[in-house]
Amino acid sequence: MDIESLLDPRAITPKVGASTKRQALSVVADIAARRFGLDAAEVLDALLAREAVGSTGVGSGVAVPHGRLKGLDRVRGVFIRLEQPIEFDAVDGQPVDLIFALLAPPAAGAEHLLALARVARLLRRADLREQLRHAHSADAVYVLLAQPASPSAA
Repeated sequence: MDIESLLDPRAITPKVGASTKRQALSVVADIAARRFGLDAAEVLDALLAREAVGSTGVGSGVAVPHGRLKGLDRVRGVFIRLEQPIEFDAVDGQPVDLIFALLAPPAAGAEHLLALARVARLLRRADLREQLRHAHSADAVYVLLAQPASPSAA
C-alpha cells in the first residue's frame, strides 16, 4: 500500500495550533469533513472512541489516530504537524507533533491494517520525522511522505 493511495495533498496541514489531544483531533475531523464529505462530529467521535481504548501515540512524537466511518469508499488519510508538541499519552511518554490519521470504511479489515502498518513503518524513520518537522508547505510534506520506501541495507 502506497501513501499516494491514502493521502491527498489537500488533506495535509503543516502548521496547526492545538494545545490538547481533543483540539488536534478536532482539526483532523474538520479537514476530513471538508476533503472527504464526512460529518466532522462523526469523525471526531470515531477518533475519540478509538483513543478511549488506548492512545494511538506510537512514540517519537508521532500519533496515528484511526477510526471507521460510513461514507468512505476506501481508507483515507489526514496529516497535520502541530506548531507545538502536545500531550497525547504516547507509549514513550513524549509529546506528539506529527499526526497521521487514518479513516476507513466499516468493512475495510485488511486494507485498514495494511494502511496502519505502512504509516507506522514510514514514520519510524528518524530522518523522515525530522524532515517533516521542517517542511514548510503541504506539497513539501506530501513529497516527503510519498517518496518510495528506501530498500533495506544488507
